Amino acid sequence: MEMPKASAGHRKFERLTGQWEGEETMYPSPWDPQGGTAVGRIRSRLALNGFALINDYEQERNGAVTFTGHGVFTFNPNDEVYTLTWFDCMGSPPEVFKGDFEGDLLRLAHGGPGMHARLTYDLSAAGYLATSIEMSEDGAAWKRFFDARLRRL
Repeated sequence: MEMPKASAGHRKFERLTGQWEGEETMYPSPWDPQGGTAVGRIRSRLALNGFALINDYEQERNGAVTFTGHGVFTFNPNDEVYTLTWFDCMGSPPEVFKGDFEGDLLRLAHGGPGMHARLTYDLSAAGYLATSIEMSEDGAAWKRFFDARLRRL
């Protein structure tokens, strides 16, 4: 039996693979009242014969790791939707983000009781990954939560 092969949509994950590090800006919000800067690190690798991308994230502030997360990205070629299932150190249930690539941007969104989020990965600058998150408590009023510019190591 011939094994299935990753589609062109799956192969877009390759652009996100590798180790990334850079400065993050956290904006004051209900989730982080002070805001501030941090160092962000992402380690991403293909898994399951290229059908998934595994993403490990950590945030460091003042020399200590203050937040960690684990993401599993998949692509459904039938409906051409990218899905990120996100787990983190806050202990909440996994969050599921869905979206699509728009050129060099991967835009994903999550909506749920009390928290809505829009996540963007921007690969338009060679060797860099810019990320941003917008948050909303009600899904109507959005505020920037986070910006980062990470360089490929």
